[in-house]
Amino acid sequence: MKAIIPVAGAGTKLRPLTYTQPKALIPIAGKTILGVIVDQLIEAGVLEFVFVIGYLGDKIQRYIEKTYPNITYTFVTQNDRRGTGHAIWLTKEAVGEDEVMIVLGDTVCDYNVKATIDSALSQIGVRKVDDPRGFGVAELNDKDMVVRMVEKPLIPKSNMAMVGIYYIKETKAMYEALERHLSDKADENGEYHLTNALQHMLEDGIPLHAFRVNNWFDCGKKATLLSTNAILLKQMEEHHPAKEPVSYPESVIIHPVNIAEGCIIRHCIIGPNVTIGEHTKLESSIVKDSIIGSYAELQQVVLNSSIIGNDAFIRGLSQSLNIGDNTEIDLG
Repeated sequence: MKAIIPVAGAGTKLRPLTYTQPKALIPIAGKTILGVIVDQLIEAGVLEFVFVIGYLGDKIQRYIEKTYPNITYTFVTQNDRRGTGHAIWLTKEAVGEDEVMIVLGDTVCDYNVKATIDSALSQIGVRKVDDPRGFGVAELNDKDMVVRMVEKPLIPKSNMAMVGIYYIKETKAMYEALERHLSDKADENGEYHLTNALQHMLEDGIPLHAFRVNNWFDCGKKATLLSTNAILLKQMEEHHPAKEPVSYPESVIIHPVNIAEGCIIRHCIIGPNVTIGEHTKLESSIVKDSIIGSYAELQQVVLNSSIIGNDAFIRGLSQSLNIGDNTEIDLG
């Protein structure tokens, strides 16, 4: 089987970070969003991947080639962002008729991947939400079989949101349904949704079963990204406590945190819930509930609920920032 991971989105809700950094490569809990997804699949035995790239796709490609030399991968380019349905349709030649696991590249979920791909039926990941109008929604029967799917309904008949994880056994039927969907009219944003193609499969009599994920972390916005970072840091520390924590001179580290290799930290209070990329330098600063990129430099700052990009330089005082790569700010 193969895994399809669409990562062609521009990540507009996380700008300015995503002007120079693909959303999927933003660091969380010592990895990247994409790294968390790929590692979950590898641990379940998936070793063949198809990545749908577009905006800043060369950075995705370099990251995969460097980080995962032992997997088999193919890159498919989506030049025009026309929705998830169009993105998956582009993978037809790369996938063939193999069973597929589809995981959207901006969503991290806690679920049993191995149990999902060992299922006898095609599967769709769902999670109960308070307001499902902004999601694809699955209507289920009492045996958790999907009876209908609707993308962003104005009046939802279910509060089961589709989280962006799909295991499809009937791959040929899926691509045929995508062909039919692409011959239809796109939505008002010019997009074609995978939800609509899966609804075609249901109408053709192909059974789809829903499974509930334990947790669903949508990393598409600053607030949810920081929340995801905090939760994953806590989980990481519970399951993999550091054996030999690094000592930083005259600094206080309040766990959970993840500090990459090569960092210089002096006279700081770091944590809780902080991820710091490699070779970053912090002096006389207080940082909590934040994500700091690689090769950044912070001097005399107070940061809370902030995201700082790679190679950024900040000096002065602040409370909450969202700073892209290669930025220099003097708040003194």
